Amino acid sequence: MIKKYPCRPFVVALLGASLASTVSAKTDFKQDIFPLLEARCVKCHSAPKEVNGKMQKPKAGLRLDAAWAILKGSDDRIILVPGSTAKSPIYEVVTLPKDDDKFMPPEGKADPLNKAELAKLKAWIDEGADFGGWEGSSVGKPADAPKTTTTAKAPPKDREHDLLYKKLSEGLKAAEADVLKKISSTGAQISPLLVGGPLLRVDFLTGVSKCDDNALAALAPIKDNIAHLDLARTVITDAAFKNIAAMPRLTRLDLRKTKITDKAIEKLTALKNLEYLNIFETEVTDAALVSAAKIKSLQHIYLYQTKVTEDGIKKLRVALPKCEVVFGNEIAPPSDKPKAPLKGKKSKS
Repeated sequence: MIKKYPCRPFVVALLGASLASTVSAKTDFKQDIFPLLEARCVKCHSAPKEVNGKMQKPKAGLRLDAAWAILKGSDDRIILVPGSTAKSPIYEVVTLPKDDDKFMPPEGKADPLNKAELAKLKAWIDEGADFGGWEGSSVGKPADAPKTTTTAKAPPKDREHDLLYKKLSEGLKAAEADVLKKISSTGAQISPLLVGGPLLRVDFLTGVSKCDDNALAALAPIKDNIAHLDLARTVITDAAFKNIAAMPRLTRLDLRKTKITDKAIEKLTALKNLEYLNIFETEVTDAALVSAAKIKSLQHIYLYQTKVTEDGIKKLRVALPKCEVVFGNEIAPPSDKPKAPLKGKKSKS
């Protein structure tokens, strides 16, 4: 599942240069990545051990003290997909907004990863998650543990999302720096989706209360460039969706905890490249799912704590069989993919 992004300062040129220099060399797991995990994660995610007379088990059944354990994942799911940060929860949870319940590391436990460290983690995963011979702890290693020597192969040069972004970037000019600077004054945080590319991601995470319908209207000069838009917790209304629907290259839209209604989702049917839609904790009903069913590009939709019903979800699954539908602890995986070992009920559709 794909989720949120952390706060990003508006320094487009500087960001591109710094990321390019950070990820240019192949990332070494033992030297560059494990120290990050050891400092922030391993204390709570390691082999069972006795602490103050009590046995302490790894939280969520997830261990990060061994290569085989990282590849095995948690009790609920795989956390690492070599070659794809977009499909790797281990990267997702460290890039969520800091006030998100799933953000890691939890507040007070350790410092969040900084920009350079996030870039290293992303590079390592996208390069194929090669452990470079590092094995880690063998305590509790099962006989059928994942083989790190064969799993961590370099990914194909062109992955699915790379091909999509490449296609969307064709013939598209980069937004002018002065235009971006003017828009950022409204509270928008803008950064390139890919280093040196024209596609942009936009959020209002440092000023959600200032993001209203007028702020969305101010994005009009860069509407063709926006691929990721995070409006979680903002004060937008359905009126803003006239502008959102005019963003032809939008692939990811986060509307968590907003006051939108079914009418807003109806406007999104004009978006032909939208793959990710998060409407967690909104007032949408089954009527919104009827509209969502018309967005044939959808691959992930998040519906928990909404007013949708089981019947509405089943109909959505029929209309979009390749879309992952998530509602609370329940998940209806795409029909052409094996069901992940998740806890809780599963859709019977």
